[in-house]
Amino acid sequence: MLDRIIAGAVPAVRAAPLSRRGFLKLSAGAAGGLMLGAALPVGRAAAEGAAEGLATPFVHIRPDNRVVVIVKHLDKGQGTATGLATLVAEELDADAAQVTTEFAPANTALYANTLMGVQGTGGSTAMANSWQQYREAGATARAMLVAAAAETWGVDPAVVTVAGGRVSAGNNSATFGDLAEAAARQTVPGEVTLKSPDQWVYIGKSFPRVDVTRKTEGSTGMFGMDARIEGMVHAVSLRSPRFGGTLATLDDSAARAMPGVIDVIRLPDRATVIAETTWAAIRARDALVAEWDFSAAENRGTEELRAEYAALLDREGTQFHAAEPTGREAAQVIEADYFFPYLAHAPMEPIDVTVRLDGTAATFWTGSQIQTLDQNIGAQVLGIAPEAVTINTLWGGGSFGRRAIYDSHYVAEAAMVAKAWLDAHGEARPIKLVWTREDDIRGGYYRPMHMHRVRAGLDAEGNIAFWQHRVVGQGIMLGTAFEPFAVKDGVDSSSVEGLGESSPYAIPGWTADVHHPRVGVPVLWWRSVGHTHTAYVVETMMDELAQAAGADPVEFRLRYLADPRARGVLEMAADKAGALPEGLTRGIAVHKSFGSYVAEVADVRMREDGKVKVVRVTCAVDCGVPINPSNIRAQIEGGLGYGLSAILREEITLTEGEVDQSNFYDYTPLRITDMPEVEVHILPSTQAPTGIGEPGTPPIGPAVANAVRRATGQAVRELPFSRHGLA
Repeated sequence: MLDRIIAGAVPAVRAAPLSRRGFLKLSAGAAGGLMLGAALPVGRAAAEGAAEGLATPFVHIRPDNRVVVIVKHLDKGQGTATGLATLVAEELDADAAQVTTEFAPANTALYANTLMGVQGTGGSTAMANSWQQYREAGATARAMLVAAAAETWGVDPAVVTVAGGRVSAGNNSATFGDLAEAAARQTVPGEVTLKSPDQWVYIGKSFPRVDVTRKTEGSTGMFGMDARIEGMVHAVSLRSPRFGGTLATLDDSAARAMPGVIDVIRLPDRATVIAETTWAAIRARDALVAEWDFSAAENRGTEELRAEYAALLDREGTQFHAAEPTGREAAQVIEADYFFPYLAHAPMEPIDVTVRLDGTAATFWTGSQIQTLDQNIGAQVLGIAPEAVTINTLWGGGSFGRRAIYDSHYVAEAAMVAKAWLDAHGEARPIKLVWTREDDIRGGYYRPMHMHRVRAGLDAEGNIAFWQHRVVGQGIMLGTAFEPFAVKDGVDSSSVEGLGESSPYAIPGWTADVHHPRVGVPVLWWRSVGHTHTAYVVETMMDELAQAAGADPVEFRLRYLADPRARGVLEMAADKAGALPEGLTRGIAVHKSFGSYVAEVADVRMREDGKVKVVRVTCAVDCGVPINPSNIRAQIEGGLGYGLSAILREEITLTEGEVDQSNFYDYTPLRITDMPEVEVHILPSTQAPTGIGEPGTPPIGPAVANAVRRATGQAVRELPFSRHGLA
């Protein structure tokens, strides 16, 4: 039923110019201009500011001297809110202490991601698409303050200065708050002049994170899981243990008799318990007795799927890249097959959403990552106009892609439950739907399972003579509303990004093709998406070729890196790594993703028990202008740790269509003892900012694998490392 409802929402979704998960290849559907107007109301933020003060879509300056930056992107820990606040504060010349943030309401016309065409966060695009927009917003607000001061004091605007959150001219001085109402009456300037880099106070230097205090204090209602709405009830669902299964019979008598249970709502593909508390709902959900119809479900397990993928490796797929043949004979040939398992996102905060429906309008509270989709699909399910759906975006406790859902399935589920509740009870009450960690790990969505086959040759001089590459894996966009925008000539870009034209390498004689098998396991973009497996294959194969050629691994890569920015990070990482300490082995990898370049040097020690310990990682990154260097370092460290976690022990496996793992005891993420010392070096740049949330993830796997192979002679081509006793 949920699938059919979501399918019914497709026309509304298709109306927006959407593309792939980061949807980076999309046309810029929304203009990247100022979108500023004095005293424009923008939902909750404007209401709190009352009718006083300067209120524009991106900046509110309030009489109490607060500068509120309206954040159009979800902040799920990656520092987006701080980054956008930095841009505004820089051009506004605000004092960092007076700056705070609020999330924007769902309003695609005002808050579209200019690289997506919808209001959404993904593909490490937050700073890239907001760089000019938020700086101009800050500069515009500053110009209006200056105009207000000049008018109030009767002076020439040219003599008015702004610094540290104060406006001055001669003996006159005022805070932003003092001038806020007068500034709101000024005409919005058509053009503004932005600062030059030599004038920057915050950009490229330092700006305090806007979320640290609230997170440290445990502020109430900050995250979706913390939402407390008056009159709220709690919901937990029983879903099919196999993807695509439907509910055949349900005995809910025991559940209904349990303390705190209010109702059990049955839908064709699930049953939802409504209770006074989440714990009561979980206990009652577990007491439901259900029989399932698996006739249309995915009933294959990992081994069956793997056998089918392996068979496809023997067949020619759809070609997506073909370099001119070199005409050189291969003196040495290396052949390798690679296997990458399904992976869960496993954020610390599982999926949750609170909804209140009164019959004509609905409000959702959740860590919304694509507000446009959540609003449209919620409206489709409820049968109301999108304008009648309010999305209150809350902070996300992690995501890694999990909250950027192409089908907004958890919003759709909550809407279905709210509608059924209202029909049955005639009472509008907020309903908080929670997925337990077991629900999320067993119930999808996942980084797709992939297999690769590479056959590469070296000529007599040790240069690459040819490279044949085949990929087998589910296309994330296939079968979704985004297929027309993200799939070209049968090739889903999310499976092959980082290969061919999107690779930083110009590899001679490189040909590549792909198969997209149809599998009923739900798949989704996962931090760095296709780069997580394509980088691993390319960088481990480059290392094997370098060793076979008797070449230095850095020098060998530099032969084929035409992009000077890729060369720059590789050379810097190698230089900063310094001499290799005794008893350690070193591996290196370089990759470009989301417009940014990252090279990582991993120093590892093989322990007496045969397991690998990553001791130190030296990273170099070029992500354009570094808006906030400390946040860049944090994101590289986090992305590196996330990638290391995946290669060591993480995997999702299936038996007869059912997921074997359920929680952190058997889906084993990185432990603090696994985390290496990390050193991050940022290349100076004048290029526009590019992504930073994801590019640190792809290089760590191959860097570690290359070190392990050089230490043990064992090429790790099947992940995770634990399959080989290495972790």
